[in-house]
Amino acid sequence: MKVFGHASESLHAPRFFLMRGRLRDNYEVPARAAALREGLARLGLAPEEAPPATRAEAEALHAPAYLDFLATAHAEWTAMPEAGEEVVANIHPTPEMLAQSACEARHPVSRAGRFTADTACPIGPGTFAAALGAAGCALAAAEVAAAGGAAYALCRPPGHHAYAARAGGHCYLNNSALAAERLRARGAARVAVLDLDSHHGNGTQGLFWERGDVLTVSLHADPARYYPWYVGFAEERGAGPGLGANLNLPLPFGADDAAWLEGLAQGLAALRAFRPEALVVALGFDASAHEPLAALSVSAEGFARAGAAIGALGLPTAICQEGGYNVDLLGELLARFLTGFGNAR
Repeated sequence: MKVFGHASESLHAPRFFLMRGRLRDNYEVPARAAALREGLARLGLAPEEAPPATRAEAEALHAPAYLDFLATAHAEWTAMPEAGEEVVANIHPTPEMLAQSACEARHPVSRAGRFTADTACPIGPGTFAAALGAAGCALAAAEVAAAGGAAYALCRPPGHHAYAARAGGHCYLNNSALAAERLRARGAARVAVLDLDSHHGNGTQGLFWERGDVLTVSLHADPARYYPWYVGFAEERGAGPGLGANLNLPLPFGADDAAWLEGLAQGLAALRAFRPEALVVALGFDASAHEPLAALSVSAEGFARAGAAIGALGLPTAICQEGGYNVDLLGELLARFLTGFGNAR
């Protein structure tokens, strides 16, 4: 299996993290990538340096005004008097505001509010470069899949919460969605995105909501009490040409291997019925029982079995790293998943 990484992954080192009204240490740290690289080394795999995504490649799914914001936000923010070290919005426009507004969001504060969904996506001096590097890894993996193979992309920062013009939940560019779009551009008539992160892939769902050529399946903890809170419910099936091409499989808190793998089996059944020509796996390890903010209770063996079930599909596959924040276990979990995947192909 080919694997891809990018040195810019270490440039993004967010500090701000707000949870239930308290400031805490941010879990999305550069050590995550180092742990994942250690897991690859266990398998004798050394990441190839992928070229960062270009502006044109990012525009395949992301709005130009949003990319302008990501490119300039930190410099504009830190030029303000008494500004913090990172871009963190203190106001997000409500639907009522937007319905009556003529604001073009020129000020750094209003731009931050318009282009971010929450406070869990602080922007530092290296954030945009790291996001482009991560997206480049996803696109490189997609190219391998487009040629009929399978590849893993060590994407940091992750991406599945990012919309066309909004960052959120540690995510800035939607790596998995960009990989799916690249596979479509390379000729795959139907592509499936299977999201195993413990958080619903709301950005990916949003990007493909009205499209029938990309099936989005997300297996995650119940959003009634977990991020992203407002979406990720089973009733959300898509709209227009995309009606029926979105499947959410929310699980109760504490769901173990048996429940998680049963949900995965439902997702794989839907995937087989869709008959995709290529697959993108949005691979999160935060479903682990040992996560710092654990909602599910999946073991290392559970991830190995998931890898085997997905590998048995025999599809051209791009695996894009999403969440997972226990740096002591990430390497082991990645090695177990990829071993199961590879042995089953």
